[in-house]
Amino acid sequence: MAQQEEQFNVKERIELRVPHKWAVIFWNDDFTTMEFVVKVLTEVFLKSQQEAEQIMLKVHHEGQATAGTYSYDIAVSRTKQAMSMAHEAGFPLKITYKEV
Repeated sequence: MAQQEEQFNVKERIELRVPHKWAVIFWNDDFTTMEFVVKVLTEVFLKSQQEAEQIMLKVHHEGQATAGTYSYDIAVSRTKQAMSMAHEAGFPLKITYKEV
């Protein structure tokens, strides 16, 4: 006797979720110049000159400010690039990222 093969249509349910967003935060210190912070914001975070100056002033007056909200990979890579620039320039600029 031949074995009878059964075929089943199996539908797999895939749940898609919106990826989490991560805020990149600049912190104030007494050594990193305002001009350097603006440079990082314009070159790494692609902010306009005016927006970069507004963020820099918020960091200066309030102690911290969010530079932007990004996917995890972009937040990490831009933070690393900015921290590398700061290290090479001799500034102790602190930039962190957190899930929002």
